[in-house]
Amino acid sequence: MEIRDLTRRNVVPVFYACDNRFARYTLVSITSLIANASKEYRYHIYILSTGIEEKYKEYAKSLRTKNVIVEFVDMKDTMDQIADKLPVRDYYSKTTYYRLFIPLMYPQYRRAIYIDSDTIVTGDISEMFSVNIGRNYAAACIDQPVHQMAIFTEYVEQVLGIKGRNYFNAGVMLINCKQFRDNKLLDAFIEKLNLYTFVVAQDQDYLNLICKDHVYYLDDRWNAQVIGEMACKEKDFGIIHFNMAAKPWNYPDCRFASYFWKYAQMTPFYDSIREDMSKYTDEQRKRDDLSGENLVNMAISEIHNEHNYLRMMSGRDGRSEERREILKKIEQYEREGRFDEDVEDDPPAPVLMPEDIDYLPRNFTSRIQTKYAFKLARWFVNLLIRKKQLIIKEITGEEYLHELKKNKVGAVLTCNHFNANDSFAAQLAFEAAGVKKRRMYRVIREGNYTGFPGFYGYLMRHCDTLPLSENKDTMKKFIKAVDTVLQKGNYVLVYPEQSMWWNYRKPKPLQKGAFTFAARNKKPVVPMFITMNDSPILDKEGFYVQEYSIHICPPIYPDPAKRLADNVQMMKKKNYEAWKNIYEETYGVPLTYTCDPELLKEKL
Repeated sequence: MEIRDLTRRNVVPVFYACDNRFARYTLVSITSLIANASKEYRYHIYILSTGIEEKYKEYAKSLRTKNVIVEFVDMKDTMDQIADKLPVRDYYSKTTYYRLFIPLMYPQYRRAIYIDSDTIVTGDISEMFSVNIGRNYAAACIDQPVHQMAIFTEYVEQVLGIKGRNYFNAGVMLINCKQFRDNKLLDAFIEKLNLYTFVVAQDQDYLNLICKDHVYYLDDRWNAQVIGEMACKEKDFGIIHFNMAAKPWNYPDCRFASYFWKYAQMTPFYDSIREDMSKYTDEQRKRDDLSGENLVNMAISEIHNEHNYLRMMSGRDGRSEERREILKKIEQYEREGRFDEDVEDDPPAPVLMPEDIDYLPRNFTSRIQTKYAFKLARWFVNLLIRKKQLIIKEITGEEYLHELKKNKVGAVLTCNHFNANDSFAAQLAFEAAGVKKRRMYRVIREGNYTGFPGFYGYLMRHCDTLPLSENKDTMKKFIKAVDTVLQKGNYVLVYPEQSMWWNYRKPKPLQKGAFTFAARNKKPVVPMFITMNDSPILDKEGFYVQEYSIHICPPIYPDPAKRLADNVQMMKKKNYEAWKNIYEETYGVPLTYTCDPELLKEKL
């Protein structure tokens, strides 16, 4: 776990949310937090609430020390403004939505901790606060009931479109307040709240949706959930979460209840909590059981609901149905290890013969056509950007290309392949690096050159493309053209995965062609990897337009002391590792595949 230096900004803001009924349990949790917190930091603890009795406020004031402040914050005015937009069900109250308002209400904080009231903090909360979560919107732990119970896994995957292993529990969160503000996530929440009603986990479902692909997953010790199989050992607990109906103040046999009572005894509310537990009836416990059954029934109902969120997002037209079939095919091909096969069937195209192409045309007409084609391409890319059909969120690592340009080296550029527009993204990254007076050529498939009619076909044939071919003599011309481009200090963009899988985020095993060209010409390979996250914009097929982050990696040079084959293998391996590291750092999850590990080993 990476820890940041907090010596300059040593205030740890912690937020709870409760109503008067839950105030006692909130204060027990806060008592445990203070008892285990490092004395090297200052803690400002806010309890977002409404209608709190004075006795609870007085106790909160009594907890004040030279490094701790505890205060109740009345949310009535804030909540009244949107009260009519907040659906409430069963045992949930509007307090569950309070955490969404933290970043806007407290602009002085770049990050803050949110903790549910049904918790006991047994670790040093400053350790959790100090975790470096980068630009992710939040850090949280996997929701164990969802991860462990098949019906809830199916619910989040079929209704929300989120993998069960990626669905987090929002009861303990490290919120990146700056990213919440910059990306207007409260607005996104309100918008989705008005469009869709999630009835199973309510605000937690919304939070998972708006934070999708921007979550850093904390060690499970920071949200050790009592319901379900524990994901960490008791000795490692940092926060115990008495989630769902598992409340130690209602059930004498609740797991790990002793931790709650230890800190409850330190408060003036111990006797009243004990008295309330003795009054908790069998009828109330039956209602808890029914509540659990209701959650299961609601999950089943939403999975089969014709109007559930994911179906509404996907639309009902034929094209969207086709796109969903492609996604299923991608899952199938991953399971079967068929990484180098396309999932979309291209129409048959003529074979490219040697006499049909001049790879590096020198005549005046060809140069004019190339110039005009690039103007058309630029107009088209600008149109895509203006219409939000191509969104470049950020480009990093331009300095690596700039340094190569300065030394007039030239290189093979590699990129993951997931969309017909990803070559435009690569071109924009190339230009952003300021590589002037050098050209980037693209290796394309044969059918893209010979089979595309109209506008796209014109771009494919005239925008510095190097098409492959089934014909051996054409391939000889292709190889010679690539060598010439590299020797002149220009750049060749290659998709070494060989296949295109629509919006597939993982790096696939690589083919050796790109690295053979680089090693034979004694040129470096510059890996580029594009990561994605959902924008708020839907495309015409009902799916979210992806925002691209383009990561340019340090060059990988061939070793002059190695044989060609050894260099190819070495460079291919380093390229894959660079992509893998970016994937894991960006998405916050380890890179895994669903195919047989032995089969994957052969592919790599």
